[in-house]
Amino acid sequence: MDYGAALDHLDNLINYESTPRAGRIHGLSLQSMQGLASAMGDPQHRYRVIHVTGTNGKGSTVRVTARLLQEMGLRVGAYTSPHLVAPTERISVDSEPMDPEAFGAAIGDVARFTDHMQMRATWFETVTAAAMQHFADVAVDVAVIEVGMLGRFDATNVVDAEVAVITNVGRDHTDGVGDWRLAVAHEKAGIVKPGSTVVCGETDPRLRGVFRAEPHAAMLERGPDFGTERERLAIGGWVADFVTPYGRHSDSLMSLHGRHQLDNASLAVATAEAFFEARLPDDVVDEALAGVRVPGRFEIVGREPLVVLDGAHNPDGARAATATLNDDFAPSGRRFLVVGMQSGRDISGVLQGLEADRTERVVCCTAPTARGIPATEVAAAAASLGAASEAVDDVGAALDRALELAGPADVVTVTGSFTVIGAAKTALAERR
Repeated sequence: MDYGAALDHLDNLINYESTPRAGRIHGLSLQSMQGLASAMGDPQHRYRVIHVTGTNGKGSTVRVTARLLQEMGLRVGAYTSPHLVAPTERISVDSEPMDPEAFGAAIGDVARFTDHMQMRATWFETVTAAAMQHFADVAVDVAVIEVGMLGRFDATNVVDAEVAVITNVGRDHTDGVGDWRLAVAHEKAGIVKPGSTVVCGETDPRLRGVFRAEPHAAMLERGPDFGTERERLAIGGWVADFVTPYGRHSDSLMSLHGRHQLDNASLAVATAEAFFEARLPDDVVDEALAGVRVPGRFEIVGREPLVVLDGAHNPDGARAATATLNDDFAPSGRRFLVVGMQSGRDISGVLQGLEADRTERVVCCTAPTARGIPATEVAAAAASLGAASEAVDDVGAALDRALELAGPADVVTVTGSFTVIGAAKTALAERR
């Protein structure tokens, strides 16, 4: 199967990332993914695995962890989601995205298994199976795998991870009821396997207890066991001391924008050292943190005006994006937002986190997915918060409108959904 045929095949599969069901716990099962993996010979058992879940920061943590392992000389696979422009972005080996031709062949191989089994695999199950087989085919030493949704019943949870990583537990969707944080924590704790090491970035003692209750060999917790000290803003990122049970790495530069990325980086350093059960050399930590890149996470794509792409899609992420702009850049000019969101998200909470009422204009678009909230609805929510807003349905046209309004000293932030970020990247590439 070539790349185009693979995309056509995937388009015909159920994709919970683009349907209103995304984020819901009930009705999920691992049975079909376990059957598919077994039929394929369980390729996910042919290399070591680090498994990462959490509400925010998963992608950054995966990328920093993978880079640390790579700097240690290992051949490293990384599986992340969602993608911004092309699904090949999700699967990388030694920081290089999967080749489209190889991706097409891998999807074709999975399709032959599902056809033989008369199985209706989902979009995510198919791509996950392709990633796991690809990592086995190219003989990675270790794969760092990001959970797609929650954990316990996620398609990635057919792995037997040596290290289970929890970034945090927050609210990603609006359909949670009752003690939703506790319920979400229990689902995320489902990735913890007997005998594994747990590295937990969540600081709520009650939620930590959920992860501690799962059978495991050891648990490292943010604060008592690892974290950062002497944090300070630097040109191109942040400098800090990274502290783990294995030692201290002093004055390391992290080349990512945002104080919150120090939390992700410290989690990654602790994870890598837990994996090796040893302190990493300082030059490995320095090289990895200085060289890592995370597309779509406060990614600077333009100057005069400053143009930022950030995939914030929940209130915590929105607050982190705003803090990053304020702390790292402290712009003196006006602020413009281009915002598009998907159904099930907390529109008002995200707009409040983005400080929409303090921006010059909120240009609202429709996220290019079946779950996209109409631009007019997002604009109405912004107006209800006291923001000057307008609706421009197409992402590229909305970005053009914001750039038309902005001056050289201003800031345009594109945010609200990774699908919006991807469309903005495509629009910008076409204009160059």
